[in-house]
Amino acid sequence: MFELLEPICLVTFFADECNEELAALGHRTYWDGYFASRAAPLGRVPAHVVHAAFYSFADGEAARHIPSAWETIPPEASVAARERGSAASLRRILGEAAGSPGVLRAADLTTKAATSAPTEGRMMYAGMRAQPVPGDPVARLWHSATMLREHRCDGHIAALVGAGIGGTEAHVLSALEMGIHPPESFGRVHHLPKERLAAVMAGLRERGFVDEDGWFTDAGRKTKQHVEALTDELATPPYHALSPAELDELVAALTPITEKLVAAGIPAPGRD
Repeated sequence: MFELLEPICLVTFFADECNEELAALGHRTYWDGYFASRAAPLGRVPAHVVHAAFYSFADGEAARHIPSAWETIPPEASVAARERGSAASLRRILGEAAGSPGVLRAADLTTKAATSAPTEGRMMYAGMRAQPVPGDPVARLWHSATMLREHRCDGHIAALVGAGIGGTEAHVLSALEMGIHPPESFGRVHHLPKERLAAVMAGLRERGFVDEDGWFTDAGRKTKQHVEALTDELATPPYHALSPAELDELVAALTPITEKLVAAGIPAPGRD
C-alpha cells in the first residue's frame, strides 16, 4: 500500500499545481508553502511543535517559516490551496481516467481505510483526520492517501525514537541505504553546517552504526532494517477496516493510477 499510495501524495511536492496555488496565496518560497500547508491541520501551533511533529528537519528550520508564514495567510487557506493544487495535478496526469469508476472505487476504499485507524499517538494523522473529507473523488483520493501517509509518518517517527535515532541521523542512514556516499552529500542534509554533520557522523560511529570510512556497519544496517520493518507494522491498522476482497480490489484500482503517475515523473517511493 505504501508503494501504491505514495506517488498520489508526492504530486504535492513534484508537480507544479500545488506550488502555484500556494504562491498565489502569497507564500514567498517553496518552504514557506510547505511548512504552512503541511502543518496547518495542527492549528496555529508554535515552531517547536511543528519541529517535533515533522522530526527530520534540523533545528531552526521550522522556525524560519512558522509562524511567519501564517501571519498574513491563515492556515486554513494554505491547507485548502494544497488540496486544490494536488487534486489538479492528479486530474492533469490521469487525464480521462480521473473520471473512471476505478478512481472512484480507489477513493472510496482509501477513505474507508484512512478514516478507520486510532488516532492515539498520531499527531499529524489526527490533524488530517480533523479536516473535512472532500466530496470530489480525485480530491478525496489525494486527501485520504495523505491521511495514510501522515499515519505512516507518525509511526515511522515512533520507530526512530524507539531506536534512539534523531532526524538528521535518519537521513544519513537512508542515504547509506540508497548507496549515497559520503552520506553527508545527501540532498536533505548537505546544506547543514559541516560541524553539525561531523557531529552526527561521529555519534553514529560511536554507536557502531557506521565505520570509519562512513559506510554502514552490520549493526547500522540491522538497525535501519528494524526501523523500516517496524514502520510497516505500525502502518497496518487502517487496513484492518478492509476485508481481504476489498484490499485486493483496492490494489487493483490503485495500480494503474500509480503507474500513470510514475510514468509522468512522480517518483516511486523510497524510505526515509
